[in-house]
Amino acid sequence: QVQLVESGGGLVQAGDSLRVSCAASGRTFGSYFMAWFRQAPGKEREFVAAISGRGFSTNYADSVKGPFTISRGNAKNTVYLQMNTLKPDDPAVYYCAAAARVPIRTMTPGAYDYWGQGTQVTVSS
Repeated sequence: QVQLVESGGGLVQAGDSLRVSCAASGRTFGSYFMAWFRQAPGKEREFVAAISGRGFSTNYADSVKGPFTISRGNAKNTVYLQMNTLKPDDPAVYYCAAAARVPIRTMTPGAYDYWGQGTQVTVSS
């Protein structure tokens, strides 16, 4: 069982940067694939980025490739999403997810076993 708690969301202006974090419980954090998804009002939850257990492999949605960076600190049981140059279409609730084993290119929410409660990111123009 893995429990995930996101933090770091907030209100920023377009063009600003923000880093959201996800703290995980459990002693086997390093064995889990981790991902970030986001969901805007009235839209489906969409994949943002994923990272393998030891951080050697990453995958990004085309819409965020470049400005967003996923990373993890296994010693701190934490995964991060650095979001640069935020745009007006980036606001959403950002969710952290974990899976015991999933192909790194998987972008389907159903492939992930554990979810956090989400953190709100709002971008003002």
